[in-house]
Amino acid sequence: MEHGYVTTVNDKKVRLNYMKRQMIKTGFAGLIIVLCIAVLLSGCTGTPGEGDVTKAERTGTIESLKISGSTTVLPVAANAAEIFMDMHPNADIQVSAGGSSVGVQAVGEGTADIGMASRDLKDVEIEKYPDLVPRMIARDGIAVIVHPSNTVDSLTIDQVKAIYRGEVTNWKDLGGSDTQIVVIGRDSASGTREFFHEFVMKKEDFVQTQLEKNSNGAVKSTIAQTPGSIGYVGLGYIDETIKPVSIDNGTTTIEPTVENVISGEYPVSRSLYMITKGEPTGLAAQFLAYIMSQEGQELVSEEGFVPA
Repeated sequence: MEHGYVTTVNDKKVRLNYMKRQMIKTGFAGLIIVLCIAVLLSGCTGTPGEGDVTKAERTGTIESLKISGSTTVLPVAANAAEIFMDMHPNADIQVSAGGSSVGVQAVGEGTADIGMASRDLKDVEIEKYPDLVPRMIARDGIAVIVHPSNTVDSLTIDQVKAIYRGEVTNWKDLGGSDTQIVVIGRDSASGTREFFHEFVMKKEDFVQTQLEKNSNGAVKSTIAQTPGSIGYVGLGYIDETIKPVSIDNGTTTIEPTVENVISGEYPVSRSLYMITKGEPTGLAAQFLAYIMSQEGQELVSEEGFVPA
């Protein structure tokens, strides 16, 4: 049988056995043996990719792949895994979150096959796990978001920093209503927080009253339910429940959109990675090849990210 792009070796054997019976009747038994060997070998070679038969499918076993890390990369990995498993029924791909630091540690220590990260590797991580190989699978913008009722439409990077430093505490000081600012951020394992800390905060401390959340989804949900709040999420998490704020660069305001990230106009953007320990092989190599394929990169776009 055929499933998606995959034709299994067992299916080929069925068709070849039928051919053999037919050709034996006409006296070509020797020729069919040669043809069987040639066709079966051709189905077991080639560069791993989205349409190839996996080792698990050739042996009839289940092959597992564990992916862990960034909640920003999670939607891409989860959707890609679901489609990949539909094409490769013998593949079992388990995707879990926990943050970029968790993903780097998991792949570095061998408890995951692929780590997801929404930031570059740190020097200390490279030193501890020298065999790590990061692959950029997409680019993403980080959007500053507020409650939909907030009348402030744009902020400068310096104003965002002042809010997260605790130097500005009321929206009226930024042209909004007389409302206390509720600062929402990410936990220490987050790659989004790491990038925000470096790019926006210039590595200065966050205000101690900041409420820390463990995922993009948790930040978005809190902002949607809390008038006066401010937070930051990846572009893929923007929807009608929250309001993205444009960045004022002094001459114009720039909306956090995929188009503006592609053009380079939107300044708060970073790369997204999938990381392996050494060069990937087997199922990990095939899955990464699928992510980087045209279909995989279309999934990246559908999640609101910029294709690599």
